Amino acid sequence: MSFDTLAELKPGQLLARGVCRHLASLDFVTVEELVPTSGLRVDVMALGPKGEIWIVECKSSRADYQSDAKWQGYLEWCDRYFWAVDEAFPTDLLPMDTGLLIADSYDAEILRMAPEDKLAPARRKAMTQKFARHAAQRWHSARDPGLAINVI
Repeated sequence: MSFDTLAELKPGQLLARGVCRHLASLDFVTVEELVPTSGLRVDVMALGPKGEIWIVECKSSRADYQSDAKWQGYLEWCDRYFWAVDEAFPTDLLPMDTGLLIADSYDAEILRMAPEDKLAPARRKAMTQKFARHAAQRWHSARDPGLAINVI
């Protein structure tokens, strides 16, 4: 993993940056590109101060959203599910029973809070452990880029 400059980031990564900054202001810690289960990779997973788990999918265009056939599979891995889009995105495309953030590369704002669907205790424990291992492996890779470790 390398720390890219803003110019090197793709549109969805720029949205994720703003989302992570906003969630940090709410006392959430975040990781990007976490794999909750085989075949799924969430853009941003957030862990709140009370152990709540949020997933945020960042969509940079109508085509990006319309090509995402897996998003409903993420619902069973979080307490709340959000979309993050920029201010030009046609938000009427997004399901009303999900959360909505408007974001740019510097910040985000929650326009619609996602409904809560609490995880079962065993699933919460597994996801919290996966979150911790993912964060630790990413940090280790950043601190020692020559070390070949499998970032989950």
